[in-house]
Amino acid sequence: MTLLETERLILRTFTPDDFDAFAEIMADPKVTRYLGDPTPRSRPQAWRAMAECVGHQHLRGFSQSAVIEKATGRLLGRGGLWYPEGWPALEVGWVLGRFAWGRGYATELGRASVRYAFEVLGADEVCSLIHPDNQRSIKVAERIGHEYWGEYVGPDGHRSLLYGQRRKG
Repeated sequence: MTLLETERLILRTFTPDDFDAFAEIMADPKVTRYLGDPTPRSRPQAWRAMAECVGHQHLRGFSQSAVIEKATGRLLGRGGLWYPEGWPALEVGWVLGRFAWGRGYATELGRASVRYAFEVLGADEVCSLIHPDNQRSIKVAERIGHEYWGEYVGPDGHRSLLYGQRRKG
């Protein structure tokens, strides 16, 4: 099911056919180094992460989803909106394979997700939780209109920088 579409991307619900490509992305230590747990994910951990996105979609009506490159049909990673219990605000997030870095995909899906949050979901604000050393994601957050709001310490004690923006008007 297509949830969101941009010029170059389709965000859709994960399917079992996405698993091998997703597991490969999540096994890359350079991809996972800035996630809450920086260790590469095993195949069972990648499966649970993918299933968690599908469950979030079912419970909330939106989720971080499979990010597909339209031109090739290739899975690039996951991205979109995320709001689990205990989160500070509706989050715009992205985790893409290294092969997709530097091409503007995170910015493209981030901008579309912000628009969707404000225009479709009626959210008053959105945020992105970013590892303090993740300069690439900080730049993406700023490009999609976020400003630095401060530090955030999650329920698990993980420290992040909180970037966000409020709906205009």
